Amino acid sequence: MGISERKEKIIQAVVDSYIVSCEPISSAEIKQNFLPDLSSATIRNELAALEEMGYLEQPHTSAGRVPTAEAYRLYVDKLMPKRKLSKSELKVINSYFDHKITEIDEILRNTAKVITEITSLTSVAMVPNVKSAVVDSIKIVKLNDKTALVVIVTNLGILKDATVEIAEDLNEQYFITASNFISTAFHNRTIEEIMNPDDMINELLAEYEQLFRAIISIITDYVENGGVGDIVLEGSTKILDHPEYANVRKARAMLEMLEAKEQLAPMLQGSNDVSLNIKIGKDNEIAEGMPECAIVTANYRVGGVTIGNAGVIGPIRMDYSKVVSVLDYIGKTLNLLPEGKSVDDNNNDEE
Repeated sequence: MGISERKEKIIQAVVDSYIVSCEPISSAEIKQNFLPDLSSATIRNELAALEEMGYLEQPHTSAGRVPTAEAYRLYVDKLMPKRKLSKSELKVINSYFDHKITEIDEILRNTAKVITEITSLTSVAMVPNVKSAVVDSIKIVKLNDKTALVVIVTNLGILKDATVEIAEDLNEQYFITASNFISTAFHNRTIEEIMNPDDMINELLAEYEQLFRAIISIITDYVENGGVGDIVLEGSTKILDHPEYANVRKARAMLEMLEAKEQLAPMLQGSNDVSLNIKIGKDNEIAEGMPECAIVTANYRVGGVTIGNAGVIGPIRMDYSKVVSVLDYIGKTLNLLPEGKSVDDNNNDEE
């Protein structure tokens, strides 16, 4: 059963106040700062009712009210105002993506950095498991008499570029022919197939085996050294800037969770059909046994292809409106990267 519009306005006032002050708010403050048309008695009655319903709690008998996880959930689902990013915030975001970025993990690393810079929250990003990525092409370019550059392109973007040793006295035509042949051989094969290459290699001409083995080694090294489902963290110590974690026990629990990055993977994963995921509280919406916090993540796409997700982790008192605006704008910026376009700033300027 829904709640009345008046109760919703009071919840919004309590959440907005607590996000800024991290202090309980009284009925008098609600009347003075948010709802002057309501009487103090009416506000007190509504506060008591909302406490009974589980939306508010009173830390001390004489204190005002603070929002619960249920209040934050209602807030982000229905009451949260749309936040416009300032020109300076837009400029910072654009500065991270105004140069050519090629590799998938570099895009997500930059995404994590700019999120934490704008929101002052700890950011997280997860590089997807690339074993299911499909090879589109492989470019081989001679650098000098002893080395060549190999660029592996998948449906997710450039997986990796690396140099390999080559035999001397190979002319340019050899590399053109090799690139065409190897691209054809690897085209539409998954990374997982390539990592178990014996059947595939037996089908190919023996003279190309050296390059095949070199490319397989590049892919295997990438996967074994963090290229699969990697978690990127930026600004871990920013957790300590929030008064919720002034308590040593709570701060230690959060830092231990961030240090054990593999625990974050299930919490970051969401449906590819959902562009934004907001998880609030300390029960099932986050994960059993995890510290009380909130996690807001977005799925990111480049050229229409999902490359991973990123967002923030912090107190449930976080400024959800700003976080959502930052993640949304970054998503629009990333999706235009291959086309060299820019997001129309007219819809995001400061009012």
